[in-house]
Amino acid sequence: MRRSKVTVIGAGNVGATAAHWAAIEGLGDIVLLDVLEGIPQGKALDQSQFRPISGLSCSIIGTNDYKDTADSDVIIITSGIARKPGMSRDDLLATNVKIVKEVTEKALEYSKNAYVVVVTNPIDAMVYTSYKVSGLPKNKVVGMAGVLDSARYKSFLADAIGVSPKDVNAIVMGIHGDYMLPLVRLANVCGVPVTELLPKDQIDAIVKRTQNGGAEIVAHLKTGSAYYTPAAAAVEMAKAIIFDEKRVLPCASYLEGEFGISGYFLGVPVVLGKNGVEKILQFKLTNEEQSLIKLSVEKVKEQVDSVNKILGW
Repeated sequence: MRRSKVTVIGAGNVGATAAHWAAIEGLGDIVLLDVLEGIPQGKALDQSQFRPISGLSCSIIGTNDYKDTADSDVIIITSGIARKPGMSRDDLLATNVKIVKEVTEKALEYSKNAYVVVVTNPIDAMVYTSYKVSGLPKNKVVGMAGVLDSARYKSFLADAIGVSPKDVNAIVMGIHGDYMLPLVRLANVCGVPVTELLPKDQIDAIVKRTQNGGAEIVAHLKTGSAYYTPAAAAVEMAKAIIFDEKRVLPCASYLEGEFGISGYFLGVPVVLGKNGVEKILQFKLTNEEQSLIKLSVEKVKEQVDSVNKILGW
């Protein structure tokens, strides 16, 4: 029986970590691709040598040739420049939009039926770029944002309350950026609202820290950005698709009327399975939440307008 095949484009910190995690999670044969000669080959060779230790039978190869990615089931796009101190995600747009366009075109040439998970920042604009370029239906192209942001949100809440992160349920919606919306009223610990467990000022501080989670890490690293959790988040999404898990995950998905939004990718709770985004879970937002989501939409619209202008669409 044929194993599934996952291609990770971009062999930097996020891409290499995603390839490593995808192999450990048993997603199938792994291809790590990058334009830099030797980098994907060396990292893939190193990773392939942990197979006897981890009990893995999959293949892990590194390449500069898109032909080696042929017939991939899922393509994870991490290519692009990363943030440095003082940079916003928007600062990356002009450079990364051209990269994402090119890698999407080349990858889909050899894997016409693949599902695409976009990680490159600014994610909501880059997943739009990949969607427009690929010609794939909307359910097959999705952006990694909410899984990462929600993981940060849950971690901060768990540490503040003094419980296991496994028992915290919380979701972040909206843009992957300063206007993201960590939903407070839905956050809970095994059903107990966090508003019953933490004072408002502490919750407000956690919301703010979640919104600035990426910048906080960039400030520490100085020369790079987060990669362990972004990589794990992308693999969690790919895993849900490959194994038809029907996971409910917050992802940047193309909206056509859901939550009153049309024509943009935005972080919302979706069901991920063998058909990609199989359903968007809608629920009623409060007036305050609607106002905050509107800010996300306005920001995404600015990014999309920039993408269309850069690419002449």
